[in-house]
Amino acid sequence: MGRFSQIEWTEATWNPWHGCRKVSPGCAHCYMYRDKIRYGQDPSKVVRGKTTFELPLKWKDPRLIFTCSWSDFFIEEADAWRDAAWDVIRSTPHHTYQILTKRPERIVNHLPKVWPLPNVWLGVSVENPRFYWRIAVLCEIPAFVRFLSLEPLLAAMPDLPLDGISWVIVGGESGPQCRPMKSEWVCEIRDRCRDAGVPFFFKQWGGKRKHVTGRRLEGRVWDEMPRSQCSCALGV
Repeated sequence: MGRFSQIEWTEATWNPWHGCRKVSPGCAHCYMYRDKIRYGQDPSKVVRGKTTFELPLKWKDPRLIFTCSWSDFFIEEADAWRDAAWDVIRSTPHHTYQILTKRPERIVNHLPKVWPLPNVWLGVSVENPRFYWRIAVLCEIPAFVRFLSLEPLLAAMPDLPLDGISWVIVGGESGPQCRPMKSEWVCEIRDRCRDAGVPFFFKQWGGKRKHVTGRRLEGRVWDEMPRSQCSCALGV
């Protein structure tokens, strides 16, 4: 992982648009907001990428691509551009797109006519049990791979729903205002994934110095990945 991106669970990032609106507690200390403000830009203004929109068309070698790392693929302000973004995705079947959203309620009405696409992984962010509803909505939508990003993990998730889920990512919050994550929360999720046969990826402990706290959990790095095509996820 990480050939073209510093995000541990992907190889590249693609931002056909950037800017976002905060919708839940996990957004509170968003790195995109922090960086945009540093650049003198309004992070809440969603704008179409001038030079990045068709970037995957230029990448000849297959890449695992985190889509909209600086926005949300299903954000309302991008409705006018999304069909064109789907065209890019359909035109590059050699790439695999990881689309992660906090707005799963908008997915079903904003999919391409031909769906599911074998080169699209569909995921939701869930920071605490209040947002399990996002998982329920995700699992109603056919996809070759459905995944969860539990980052920043803000609470224990003892009853995390995993039926229909192909992959789970867990990570602690980083940055100057980071909120703590308890090791028992992580281990409980890891054990639940192992019991369910779901690949588990531990991204980071986070903290103010995330490169110091690292990625090791109980003496090892957990970097399990899903199969590129998971037929078990196609059922509703």
